[in-house]
Amino acid sequence: MTKAQVVVRELHRIDEFAEVFRLFDEIWRPDPANPPVTVELMRVFSHTGGYVAGAYEGERLVGASVGLLAAGNALHSHVTGAEPGRGIGHALKRHQRAWCAERGIDHITWTFDPLVRRNAHFNLAKLGARPVEYVENFYGAMADAINEGDESDRLVVEWPVKEQEAPHVPYEGVVALEEEDGLPVRGQVKGPVALVGTPADIEALRRRDPSAAMAWRLAMREVLGGLMADGGRVTTFTEKGEYVVLIG
Repeated sequence: MTKAQVVVRELHRIDEFAEVFRLFDEIWRPDPANPPVTVELMRVFSHTGGYVAGAYEGERLVGASVGLLAAGNALHSHVTGAEPGRGIGHALKRHQRAWCAERGIDHITWTFDPLVRRNAHFNLAKLGARPVEYVENFYGAMADAINEGDESDRLVVEWPVKEQEAPHVPYEGVVALEEEDGLPVRGQVKGPVALVGTPADIEALRRRDPSAAMAWRLAMREVLGGLMADGGRVTTFTEKGEYVVLIG
């Protein structure tokens, strides 16, 4: 039992995979032709040594994660979904890490939307994963209730299976991107550290003002994507919602 009061275990049966499919359908509400992962793929991943796990509160499935073995002795965590605000996602990640340690896997990779502030904080500040690549429109068009109408830019992150002490990096730096009246405002990029801000709630902004959401997408692509393409390294994420980037 974890701090979230759930039990996380591997899944192997078709009926379990169908349960995960239903949970993901409730979370993302995708177009029927665009599910996050199918029952058949979960069966294949599980059968061929990949990772399919569920978090249970009693008999009720409240979170799940699906991953596949990848190049470089890695597990790529393809999709993870859970009931929000209860620490279930963290419980799944800890189980995933222990699963990899038992198999001698060096690191875990996954992708997330760089505009989603809560995910950035969870992945970078809480878990200690680090972005290694910014990819434009990674999945193409995504027909679901969360991503509809936006392009699917993603940060690819790596998380070492063996816990490592994170180096201290000062948060002081030049503000390269910040929010003003809901819109992105670019600053000058200079000095050893750049701060790249994020919108308070990009998902609500997509519904309320799609043009403002797209402005954020393009600004993040230009600023954070540009810094990383030029060799910048994202070291953490601040409480104010900023990526801390070491330049050069």
